[in-house]
Amino acid sequence: MVEKQSACSITFPEKVQIYSHDFLKACVYIAGFDKSDNPFTKKLYSRMTATSHLLEDFLDLHGAKNNRDWFYYRELTSLVRHISISCYAQRHIANRIPFYDLPDASDFEGEGRKTLEFLNDILRKAAPALLSEARRLGIRVPEGGYDQANFPGVVSGEMLEYNIDDDAGHDQRKHIVKISSEFLNIAKLFAPLTFYEAQSLEAIREMVPAKVNEVEIRGFEMVVHNLQSSFDSYVIQGGFRYGNRKLKQLRAHFSVVLHIMEVQGRLLHFYERHLHEVGTISTYREVRRRLGEIVNPDELLDRTINYCLFYACHFMSCGKRLAKEVLNENIERGSITVGIPETRGFHARPSLMVAKIVQNYGGEVELVVNGDRFDASSVLDIQWAGGKIQKEEVKQVIFEGDTRALSDIELLASVNYAEDSMGKGLALPKGLKYLK
Repeated sequence: MVEKQSACSITFPEKVQIYSHDFLKACVYIAGFDKSDNPFTKKLYSRMTATSHLLEDFLDLHGAKNNRDWFYYRELTSLVRHISISCYAQRHIANRIPFYDLPDASDFEGEGRKTLEFLNDILRKAAPALLSEARRLGIRVPEGGYDQANFPGVVSGEMLEYNIDDDAGHDQRKHIVKISSEFLNIAKLFAPLTFYEAQSLEAIREMVPAKVNEVEIRGFEMVVHNLQSSFDSYVIQGGFRYGNRKLKQLRAHFSVVLHIMEVQGRLLHFYERHLHEVGTISTYREVRRRLGEIVNPDELLDRTINYCLFYACHFMSCGKRLAKEVLNENIERGSITVGIPETRGFHARPSLMVAKIVQNYGGEVELVVNGDRFDASSVLDIQWAGGKIQKEEVKQVIFEGDTRALSDIELLASVNYAEDSMGKGLALPKGLKYLK
């Protein structure tokens, strides 16, 4: 009786043939099209992502990163994986734009098409390079690729009947308020990265990777992902064709940012890990040079900053007005009467702390002094109110608006706005440590 060959007894050349087959078959398929053709669909990107990931893991497990014969094949495989993931996310954005209902999106659509064409061109160049490298390594290249019918586009001309109501049947205001506030706080994180005109290549090189890099962008991507998860779990679980338009537009603003950052994170990863000059080992330098013939580093940086970063910041910024509207339509409103800061009144420090409390929650709060109303999120407005308080010898004032902020203002007022009679700052109560 002949014993079955165990998986472990298969040699490396035999295994690399198995792990390369489906991946190279997709490369044969892509290489068979002219540049004027467009074979790329989400299903093809998905196939390229899955097969390249398997092959890259296999090569890494067997030390391809440290072998001069196999390193380029491994790097090409990694290139295809990251670019395919970026393409999938960018195609998703293009498919969803009609449903996002974003304002003034024509320029964004045009830049998105330009970005996808750039990414697709990388795959077109990578496919024949991979086939050539596989032949050099003695890997048999499949004689035929896939049939085009295997990779239809996602979008069709049909739409299933809309028969599930958006309304979850319960009071969602608490969740809507929380998510709107989180959006506004996340938008503040994006503010330092925001710019309003295309950046030059010199300016981009100063930004990447010193200020804008994969680690930073992954952090932004995670907080936006968590925001979308909360929204989909607790606000709108189903369709997006009908129902509360403002809520769906708000989701569109952070959803499109999430997918843009998926593209940006992959491009930054590839640039920093595979194209950026960080070492002097000759093999690595030569492979970087060869990769640079397939991926234009300057154009990749341009798409990373002047498309991805620009529009991620743009949609977070222009979504703030909508988030504030949604927030103020759903907050629980109340009123409190509190004393003024003893001795010195609403000078700079207590005014700043009150404004920071209101800004932290994002909802409307007004300071009412003998019938006159002042914006409690503005330090200047509070100090204007302070002048009226001093002139009219007012001892107590009213705050009206978001009950979350009112609760913290009441706590702050209970300790004389955290300052002594000489105006010196005192320790903040535990619940107000975020004011530091």
